[in-house]
Amino acid sequence: MPAYSFEALDAQGATQKGLIDAETAKAARTMLRGRGLVPLAVDPAVGNGTQRNEGLNITLFGGRTFGATGLAVWTRQLAGLVSSGLPLERALSALSEEAEKDEQRRLVASLRAEVNAGASFATALTQHPREFSPIYTGVIAAGEQSGQLGTVLERLADDLETREALKNKLVGASLYPAIVTLVAIVIVIFLVSYVVPQVAGVFAGSKRALPFLTVAMLAISSFVRSYGWVMLGLVIAAGASVVLARRNDALRLRMDAAWLRLPLVGRLARGYNAARFAGTLAMLSGAGVPILRALQTAAETLSNRAMRADALDALVLVREGAPLASALASKKRFPPLVAMFARLGEQTGQLPVMLQRAAAQLGAEVQRRAMHMATILEPLLIVVMGAVVMLIVLAVLMPIIQLNQLVK
Repeated sequence: MPAYSFEALDAQGATQKGLIDAETAKAARTMLRGRGLVPLAVDPAVGNGTQRNEGLNITLFGGRTFGATGLAVWTRQLAGLVSSGLPLERALSALSEEAEKDEQRRLVASLRAEVNAGASFATALTQHPREFSPIYTGVIAAGEQSGQLGTVLERLADDLETREALKNKLVGASLYPAIVTLVAIVIVIFLVSYVVPQVAGVFAGSKRALPFLTVAMLAISSFVRSYGWVMLGLVIAAGASVVLARRNDALRLRMDAAWLRLPLVGRLARGYNAARFAGTLAMLSGAGVPILRALQTAAETLSNRAMRADALDALVLVREGAPLASALASKKRFPPLVAMFARLGEQTGQLPVMLQRAAAQLGAEVQRRAMHMATILEPLLIVVMGAVVMLIVLAVLMPIIQLNQLVK
């Protein structure tokens, strides 16, 4: 039965908003009057009938209804309701009523309407590709086919929470060094472009030779003042060039491969992508997705194109009959830990469990390395910033000291 969003007045004149199931808009208005409400507006919920395309357009060009954390919470709530024995339609109805935002309420109502119309839950999710990724819908489809939707939803919520926690750890570790670096650059530019020329003007009429450090700093200051905007334009142009270059598949593959070869951040990128790959593969295989399809989907989650290419090459080897562990071991960009746990999983018949352990260990290692790098970078950046400021101050003070000595 289709769902309709309504706006109506109650007996006290207060505005009431919500959703109601009815065959037609006219029937919905009749039901509202039966409840003692005066209908002001009754419209099909997003995703129903003729409004489906409009709803998709809103989703594509507007903001996402669920953020990463919100989607994990919503999935966990749905998993709890389904696991407790509540039918999917009633679970969606309960979540629709408890939604905090109108956008979320309309989205869940759309899913419920699709399910009521006879579509599978995975099919309903595919109507909203911006909200639910192919991995999400693929896992749901596997859960529906196996009859273990509640268990699959729990695993999906675990994966979303783990992935978001790892991402937040990495962002948190890099945030402080990034802020310190930005502040240091702004302070140095201000000192060089404004303070140094002001102080240097005092000695402009002096025929005494200025110290080498002061002369060098004045030259740097003159260069920054004359060509500062040109340098800024070059930096912006270089950034835009990198963005455009990454749109070319061949160039992006080379850039991502070079990124993996960097001393510190390369290992972090390898660990992060490998943890994401192993976790996704574990979740999909545990949900009953065939291994070839699971490998294909897990490879598509990798942000590094070089590692994605290796994962797809491993897929070809597995399709030809090679064990998963051997296929992954032949790809040197993947940490050996992934192949080792895959081999243990194939030998014990517990591949999803072992892959999940590999993902957990890799994620913990990435967090440890990121925090270690941040711990080293924070004092190092402060020392570098202090040294640069000290040089600027010395360049200003040295002529003053010489002048004082002449006066004495």
